[in-house]
Amino acid sequence: MHAGTPLSTAPARGVINGGAHRYPLRVYYEDTDAGGIVYYANYLKFAERARTEMMHLLEAGYAEGVTSGEIAFAVRRCEVDYLAPASLNDVLEVRTTISQTRGASMNGHQTVYRGDEELVRLEVGMACLNRDGCPARIPNDLKNAIQSRTSPSS
Repeated sequence: MHAGTPLSTAPARGVINGGAHRYPLRVYYEDTDAGGIVYYANYLKFAERARTEMMHLLEAGYAEGVTSGEIAFAVRRCEVDYLAPASLNDVLEVRTTISQTRGASMNGHQTVYRGDEELVRLEVGMACLNRDGCPARIPNDLKNAIQSRTSPSS
């Protein structure tokens, strides 16, 4: 097992600090392949969980909008670079920043770390959709919270 932040000391939703959301997680048996390393597609699940928890932490109408069906976010583009593998019981951290927010979309950068070691880099483009699945403007309160709390310059 590799050293990292103890999972028990971190809030379940992670924290937003210095313009980045930090989301801790532990690698479980179900996350690994026959060789005991994290199956490549599971990094997408880790990144999705981290983005969702980040949006909930913003407390700017995200949960209400998604629950009511008024808005949803869909990944429209994802580019992944796998740099090093993670293994069973590793404690990882997904760090998320939003690099650009436009009317109905946003782009983000996510990195998966084990301690200080960078394992995976993701560039993600997301679209905001209405209940009919059509592009919709990101609600102003949510857009302002994203820009003020999760951009590299904040």
